[in-house]
Amino acid sequence: MKIKMLVGLAGNEYSLSPGDERVFPQNEAIRLIDAGYALPVAEEKTERAVSEPAQERRGKRGKNVVSHESDDSGDK
Repeated sequence: MKIKMLVGLAGNEYSLSPGDERVFPQNEAIRLIDAGYALPVAEEKTERAVSEPAQERRGKRGKNVVSHESDDSGDK
């Protein structure tokens, strides 16, 4: 469980200052919260915008856009 420290706390594996956030095992986090040393941190859920894929449209557009005429300018 992620908690935010209200007071400084140091142990063998960590040294935390007021305002630091850290993940503790559930029972240890609850003990620190009940003692008034920390507050639980709500996990932020990131909302991402997802756009609908554009619908594919295929079909004839009329005239071809590629010219079939060759460039015969007669330069030799």
